[in-house]
Amino acid sequence: MPKTLEKPIATAAPVEMKAPSSRLLSLDVLRGVTIAFMIMVNNNGGHGSWWFMNHAEWDGLTPTDLVFPTFLFVVGLTTVFSVEARLRRGATRSQLAWHTLQRAAILFLFGLIVNGFPFFRMAHYRVYGVLQRIAICYLIVGLFYLWDRRVWTKVAALAGCLFGYWILVRWVPVPGAGVPVRDIPLLDPNQNLVAWLDRHIFPYHLYEDWVTHNTRDPEGLLSDIPAIGTALLGMITALWLRTQRALSQKTLGLVAGTVFCLASGYFWSIWLPLNKKMWTSSYVLVAAGYSLVVLTLAYWAVEQRGIGKGKANWLVWPWLVFGSNAILAYMFSEVVPSGLENITITSAGAHISVIAWLYMHTYRHIPDPGWSTFAYSVTVCAVCFIPVWILYRKKIFLKV
Repeated sequence: MPKTLEKPIATAAPVEMKAPSSRLLSLDVLRGVTIAFMIMVNNNGGHGSWWFMNHAEWDGLTPTDLVFPTFLFVVGLTTVFSVEARLRRGATRSQLAWHTLQRAAILFLFGLIVNGFPFFRMAHYRVYGVLQRIAICYLIVGLFYLWDRRVWTKVAALAGCLFGYWILVRWVPVPGAGVPVRDIPLLDPNQNLVAWLDRHIFPYHLYEDWVTHNTRDPEGLLSDIPAIGTALLGMITALWLRTQRALSQKTLGLVAGTVFCLASGYFWSIWLPLNKKMWTSSYVLVAAGYSLVVLTLAYWAVEQRGIGKGKANWLVWPWLVFGSNAILAYMFSEVVPSGLENITITSAGAHISVIAWLYMHTYRHIPDPGWSTFAYSVTVCAVCFIPVWILYRKKIFLKV
């Protein structure tokens, strides 16, 4: 069946390393849960899959719409802990800035590979993408944190991203269409400033209806602004977790952040709907709130109660494995199914892809389409688990 819809991959020989004892395991758990669900929803089996395994058509929210922002939230979290750890080991800010530039460039390149694999047709080659957005957000928040490590500057930047983007999509006229609300609907799928800009930057190189209609891209340029806000929220959370307060106080702080993000986001959505494809400001806050829900539970269980640190390890072990080499798992989940979709075999006189053949002879025998497609998703996730599990056993964590 066709698909419906980050540590990282090495550019040199992988190095063997051990996680320090001070490592925040709950963060690895959050990253592992996120990448596992991301693999499943990106390979959801297509038609017949349950609603929560699909993105909302336009306005609104499903659990699938929370996966990508949670990963960006984790990017902000890990940036703080990574920078502070490297500074303690003696690295200079200029060295870390150069590393940030290199890593962002490599992530962007990986995204281009994912978009084009295996044929790389340039006529409608998509430039935007998931890894590309991660690269841009990581570059900006990473350099920002190296320049200034204070909390209030991150809060100010977050407010600037969210309110600035709201002003752009609500009050700036869309050329040839007019002012939102007055002349055109707010967040019209085709007539909005985000889509208009993308159509002029990369005409016929966009994700949605890229051959015939050239309409929009869910990872477009202008919506990088609120996406940076998502990473900043993760950064602010990391700064809170690095304080000298007791673990119980930190957990309560995470609960308070959860309530604030969810309440303010849903309140804002009265005027600015939740919309993942445009990454609206209200969506940033609500998505961060749900990311904090998972992080709070993981932090309470792992850091405060000690689950996974010598007792009941099996509860967190799969997520630690996935989280240890998250970008490798993601790349594997994108490249391998894409390759198999383009290998055709003859079955009953017809030429079909290997993926379609496997689906026809296995999962299609499950009568309920929801369970059938879900079984396919779980299988893809399990297959992607194998390479990261092998590396985890060898204590190899691949880095850019």
